[in-house]
Amino acid sequence: MKLRLTSAIIAGRSAAKLSRVCGNDGSSLPGMVARKLYPPALEELAGQVRRGIIVISGTNGKTTTANMITGMLQEAGFKVISNREGANMISGITTSFIMNSVTSGKIDCDYAVIETDEASIPEVLKNLSPKVVVLTNFFRDQLDRYWEMEKVIGVIRDALLGQSQATLVLNADDPLVAQFQDTTGLQSYFFGLAGDENSNKGSTSIREAKFCPFCSSALVYDYYHYGQLGAYSCPGCGFKRPRPQVEAVQSGGAAGDLSSYQLSCQGGTVPRENMEIQTRGLHNLYNALAAFSVGLQLDIDAQTILHSLKKYQPAIGRMERFKYGDKHAYLNLVKNPAGFDQGLRTLYEAQGTKDVFIALNDNFADSRDISWIWDVDFEILGADHQHLRRFMCSGLRGEDMALRLKYAGVPAEKIAVNADMRRAIKTSLSGSGGETYIFSTYTALRPVHKIVKSLVEKGAANDQGMSSVS
Repeated sequence: MKLRLTSAIIAGRSAAKLSRVCGNDGSSLPGMVARKLYPPALEELAGQVRRGIIVISGTNGKTTTANMITGMLQEAGFKVISNREGANMISGITTSFIMNSVTSGKIDCDYAVIETDEASIPEVLKNLSPKVVVLTNFFRDQLDRYWEMEKVIGVIRDALLGQSQATLVLNADDPLVAQFQDTTGLQSYFFGLAGDENSNKGSTSIREAKFCPFCSSALVYDYYHYGQLGAYSCPGCGFKRPRPQVEAVQSGGAAGDLSSYQLSCQGGTVPRENMEIQTRGLHNLYNALAAFSVGLQLDIDAQTILHSLKKYQPAIGRMERFKYGDKHAYLNLVKNPAGFDQGLRTLYEAQGTKDVFIALNDNFADSRDISWIWDVDFEILGADHQHLRRFMCSGLRGEDMALRLKYAGVPAEKIAVNADMRRAIKTSLSGSGGETYIFSTYTALRPVHKIVKSLVEKGAANDQGMSSVS
C-alpha cells in the first residue's frame, strides 16, 4: 500500500510540473492522477493531520473564510495545509495534500483548512472526517451546472449525518444554514450580524428562503441585511434565527466596514477600535465572523485571531485592492446574483466618484446561461449614476452586460463595450473617477488579474518605485 501511495504522489507531482509547463495552474490534475492510481490517497494523507480538519462550504465566501482561518492558525503557530487557490473539488483538495507531503507519503501538519464545492461535500467528508464544518450561506448559483437549493441542502444534510465527530459553525442569519442544527443533530455554534440603521435597506429582489424549511409556512422578517440573511421567524412551528455566540453590532461608520462594528462573544465584547480588516463589504464581515467563530472553537486566543484578521490579504478577486497612480482599484469575482449584489453594494456605499469595468464570460465554468445577470440589482447604480463616471463592458458577453446596464437606468452615454480587455481595463483605470471597481466572472478572472497587475506594476515603475499592491 505504501508503495502505491508513493507512486501516486510522484505521478501527481509530475503532472503538476507538466501542467505548469503548459501554462496551467496545476491545481486539479495532480490530484486526479493520484486518485486514479491510488483511490485512498486523500484519505490516507488526511488521516495524518494531528489536530483536526476544518471544512468550509456554502455558495459565497468559501475562499475568503478558508484563507482567514488559515492565517489565524498560522498566526497561532500551527502548521497548516490548505487549498488556498480555491481548487475545491475532490481532485484539487487531493492536490493540496500531495503537494504538502514527502514522497514516502508522510505529512507534517497540525490542521488542514479545506474549502469545498457544495456538490463535492459527500465525497470530501467521507475522505476527511473533519473536526469542524463551516457553512457560510446558500444562494442560487449556476443552475445549468448545479442543482436546485433543496437538493443541494438535502445532499449536504445526508453527508453530515455520518459525521458525529464534527461541530458545525453556522450562519445564524441564513435560515437555509441555521436549519442544519436541527436536521443533523450535530453540536452547532452560530455567528451573525445584529440589526442596525442600515438593515432593511438592501435589495429585496433575492429571497431564497421565503418559507420555513420545517413546516413551509411563510417566514416573517424583523429585518434583513441582504438576500434572505436577517432576523426571521416562523409563525407556524416556531423556527427562528438562533442567538449567535459570535455577533457583530454596528456602532457607527459605514456598513460592511469591520472597524465600525463591535463584536460580542463569550459573554464579553471586542471594542470597535480592535476590529480591523484589509477588505470591504458586508459579505466579508460575515466571512470574518465565521473565521472568528472557528478560532474560538479551536481555543485560539481572541487577540491572536484579531491580529491575524488585521494582516489578512484578500485572495485573487476577493475585493483585492491595487494602487494605480493616486487612486485605488478593487477586483472582485462575481458568479451569482447574491455575490454580485454585495459587490455593487460595496461600490455604492463607497464615497467619491468611481469608474466601473465588468468582464462577463459564458464559458462552462461561468455558466452558459447568463440570464442570472437580470437578477442582479444593477438598478442601484442607475439610481445613483451621477457618482459613476464610466461603465466599460468586456468579455465574451460584454454586449449583453451593456444592455443590462442600460435597462437598469444607467445613461447610454456612460456605457461602452470593448472586446480588447487590456485596453478596456486601462481605460477604466485611467478614468476620471476617484476609484475603479473591476468585476469579473470566473474564467475571465485570471486574465483580468494578470492585466491589472501588469498595468499597476508598469504605472508604479513610471512613478519611481511606488508600491503597486496594497
